[in-house]
Amino acid sequence: MLILLPPSETKRDGGAGSPLALDRLSFPSLHPVRREVVEAVVELASDHEAAVRALKLGPKQAGEVERNRAIPSAPTMRALERYTGVLYDALDAASLSEAEWEVASRSVAVQSALLGLVGAADPVPAYRLSFDSRLSLKRGAASLKRRWSVAGAAALRDRDDLLLDLRSEGYAALAPLPDRDGAHYVRVLARDESGEVRALNHFNKQAKGLLARALIEGGAAFGSTDELLGWAAGEGYELRPAGDGSRDLQLIVPEVRGVPGSLMASLRA
Repeated sequence: MLILLPPSETKRDGGAGSPLALDRLSFPSLHPVRREVVEAVVELASDHEAAVRALKLGPKQAGEVERNRAIPSAPTMRALERYTGVLYDALDAASLSEAEWEVASRSVAVQSALLGLVGAADPVPAYRLSFDSRLSLKRGAASLKRRWSVAGAAALRDRDDLLLDLRSEGYAALAPLPDRDGAHYVRVLARDESGEVRALNHFNKQAKGLLARALIEGGAAFGSTDELLGWAAGEGYELRPAGDGSRDLQLIVPEVRGVPGSLMASLRA
């Protein structure tokens, strides 16, 4: 199976890996777009004010332009270690065992705005770019969505395994899921003490990170949706088909006294 994660705006500095080399990244069919986007981002960073505007940076974020200027020579680290924030804190890549890293390496991909889909252990530099950033790209592409979506969709269409999409909608649009059985977008909902189920906002990132971690620990070797749902039920997770005619799955998280996350240390009902 392949678990698809969103990136995060925040990223760790530094790294011990050699500078970015496209031929070391997963999904080699994406190399032409990667090269174009990286070149455009580095070129944009040569004009500080233009970069600040294009990346929608505040006064305290101006240093992000220098990060982008240094992309070709900056050190790298594994993707799951580079990204930070709520989802990645919950996933806690730093505590993965060597065996769990092997599972993540073959079963997890992150949707980068800069590099497209990258494997969990792919070496990536620090950078700043969002799915809705606008760059001067070749071939008349005015947005990253237009530039990435065709290549990203083709990369996923070539796979015949189970796809579990934990990306936000903006990043999912950079590589849309194929329209087939076994390709599922996951929506996180909360059930309050009265039993009412509603959308979950901020804490949905934490829930997705915890679910991704549990799947890695479980081996992420599910060959079908039924196997995945069976595993979830056995582990005490409420993961179910949306029942609305789509292929979406719903992850139901318990909520206590209006505070999602009071039981998030474990998603188990």
